[in-house]
Amino acid sequence: MGRRQTLRARTRAGEAYGRGCGARPPEGGVLAWDRGWRREARAAWWCGLALGGVLVLADLARGSLDWPRGCAWSALGAALVAVLRPARITAGENWLAARGLLREHRVRTDLLTQVRRADGVAPRLVLRDAGGNRVELDPAVLAANPLLWHRLDTGARRARAHGLLREGALPLAALAARIDDEGARRLLKKAALAPDPPGDK
Repeated sequence: MGRRQTLRARTRAGEAYGRGCGARPPEGGVLAWDRGWRREARAAWWCGLALGGVLVLADLARGSLDWPRGCAWSALGAALVAVLRPARITAGENWLAARGLLREHRVRTDLLTQVRRADGVAPRLVLRDAGGNRVELDPAVLAANPLLWHRLDTGARRARAHGLLREGALPLAALAARIDDEGARRLLKKAALAPDPPGDK
């Protein structure tokens, strides 16, 4: 019985996916984005430029700079930028996207089938939808941007209500608790910094 309901839900999701977006999730308007992305991307470019510049200047001081070595140091600086530059996370009505240097990955949050946490050197949240699309992002981005989290959480609730999202309750609950805790700490910090009302003195 449960398997039949899951199959029926996946069939409805596939039909909705095909009607609503063709080969990819809907474009729509951007309603939420990573507010710290520009700062981090700028820092990545500065680090890459600094590394390439230092290596070029060191060779220039030794008199050993030539075109092959200059190109190698430039490529090394560019590689550092590619490693450090974060993906740009945006979200809209029923979608979430991560844009890297070369391409964008996008999922339909209302048709999510899997949400899992991949632990490692840098923890990642992995999202998959009924169309086979996949997005990876840093959970800290969601914690730092409540509007992004709201878009993901709203879509995930819809996917769960449709019987699609059967793997992902624990990572989402842990992330929700983390975001609530950080929000409470921010409110307490603001309250502590706020001046006392005149009547309390």
